Amino acid sequence: MWNRKDMEGPDAPPIASTGERKTPPPAPRDFESAPTPSSPQSQSQSQVQRTPRGTIGKSICIRGELTGNEDLTIEGKVEGKIDLADHNLTIGSTGRIEAEVGAKKVIVEGEVTGNIAAGEKVELTASGRVKGDIVAPRVVIADGATFKGMVDMSENKSTSARPSITSIAPGGKSSDSDSSSKSDKPAAKSA
Repeated sequence: MWNRKDMEGPDAPPIASTGERKTPPPAPRDFESAPTPSSPQSQSQSQVQRTPRGTIGKSICIRGELTGNEDLTIEGKVEGKIDLADHNLTIGSTGRIEAEVGAKKVIVEGEVTGNIAAGEKVELTASGRVKGDIVAPRVVIADGATFKGMVDMSENKSTSARPSITSIAPGGKSSDSDSSSKSDKPAAKSA
């Protein structure tokens, strides 16, 4: 069936002394098929830049001041002060916060006791609970969320975009000394 002459030649695999054929070495890798910096595949990967994100697990308890330069998810307990001015903060469903909170965007799925100041948005999900005042240009409260406090959504052009976590005191009173520029209108209350 097999003709030995067909198996000889430059393309035939070498025959070992045992009479078995050796498998040829793997072919050299074709580097042209790998994505290059100008290929569409690598461009889409480079456009999707992942922001570092830290996580505080549900068995972790922190007392004191928490600051950082990355987005953060809290599933544990934090007491004190949280300042992530240029980053997003997510309080997970098991997160319990007793702190003054300042971040670019705050999403509450768990429980927060304390004031929240955000540069962009505060969002309370259906499972979220907040006891304290909220200062942010945008506030979203989902059906089923629990909120007790005051909301200040005024956009003050003279202040910086960075939220100040000391901008409101418990009970909705401003801690700023310049109250002449403040409106005398009562803020909306939710119970």
